[in-house]
Amino acid sequence: MSHYRQLRAALARKLASDGLVHLAGGTPIPRNHDVDYVFRQNSDFLYLTGVEEPGCHLVLDAKTRREVLFVPRIDNHHRVWEGHVPGPAEARRLFRVDRVMYADELKGYLRGRRVVSPSRLRDALDDLRACKTPAELELMTRANRISGAAHRAVMAAARPGMREYELQAVFEAECVRAGLRHLAYPSIVAAGANAAVLHYRRNDAVLRSGELLLIDAGAEDRGYAADITRTFPVSGRFTRRQRDIYQVVLETQKECIRRARAGVNSADLHVASMRLIADGLKSLGLLTGSLDALVETGAVRLFYPHGLTHMLGLDVHDVTGGKRRVLPNPTKVPVRFVAKLEPGFVITMEPGVYFIEALIKDPALRRRHRGAVDFQKAESFLDFGGVRIEDDVLIRAAGPARNLTAVPKEIADVEAACAR
Repeated sequence: MSHYRQLRAALARKLASDGLVHLAGGTPIPRNHDVDYVFRQNSDFLYLTGVEEPGCHLVLDAKTRREVLFVPRIDNHHRVWEGHVPGPAEARRLFRVDRVMYADELKGYLRGRRVVSPSRLRDALDDLRACKTPAELELMTRANRISGAAHRAVMAAARPGMREYELQAVFEAECVRAGLRHLAYPSIVAAGANAAVLHYRRNDAVLRSGELLLIDAGAEDRGYAADITRTFPVSGRFTRRQRDIYQVVLETQKECIRRARAGVNSADLHVASMRLIADGLKSLGLLTGSLDALVETGAVRLFYPHGLTHMLGLDVHDVTGGKRRVLPNPTKVPVRFVAKLEPGFVITMEPGVYFIEALIKDPALRRRHRGAVDFQKAESFLDFGGVRIEDDVLIRAAGPARNLTAVPKEIADVEAACAR
């Protein structure tokens, strides 16, 4: 809990002249009738307190640094049905705050006081959350380690005839067995052509011999996420065509990780990934023309329609660092995540190649990219699906990024993991 206290002190220093900080924790969300969704704490509240119980509030005097945690007043009915919830005395010991009061006392406590504006608080929290502390990195490393073991279990378990949700169950069981009961996001388990749906959710198709399977899944440790994707052959061995596409994506990812250093603009890194993908697809006869033209006209985006990277932390698409880090896009292509990489950033690296029928058969796109894309050849890949490889990397003060993800991705290593 000393870690959370340090974070609250850092926030107080940023807002010392602005009055009281009031931050509300999450509340249960109804699923249906009298059943709630599994509760997950608000990320900002978790960041500052480590409190995972619903219905709490934090009030921090930014000038005096005095902090008050407000907890729900629990009656016997709640104790019978939901069990024990810490009261004020126990919560003060557990969470190391100056004072604990009941949540129904909050309104009176705040009456007549000046409270920091939501926009000012949002910017300050984004600024703090962008660069991860050693304690945060420890949790993210553990989330990666356990999620990585779950990915390896999926590779070993996959067989033709299984359904996608069986492998989803393998992944999630491994995470729960290791003590991580919350996923960072809904698992994507996509066999064959399903992998061409970037946020595929059904997870119910039968795995067939000769197909690839793409699994994008990660667990979280005390709210801190892992975000990992692997693509591997259901039958255990890549075909020549699968190997060719996979190698394009793998070499792109490895080169982008090598280039990811403090001071590099994430937009430039994304454009570099587009050029590498375009060059690989040119070598396979799917694209024709200069790399500049293939990137700037968007031809390569027919096969690689998403970003290379995003921030990772308490949210799987984490905050990007507040107003002071907002930068204009220095490139000629649309990029969603534009930031100068800083020590302490944890970002994903996830290039991909997909054969998406909606794009390849779109009449307007076919006219626009006539001569640059071999659409006939692209149509022959429509049963292929796609390949994505995603790792989580830490930007360091000096030298190359540190890869937090240890899951097989070299072709020989993937095949060996499947054989096990």
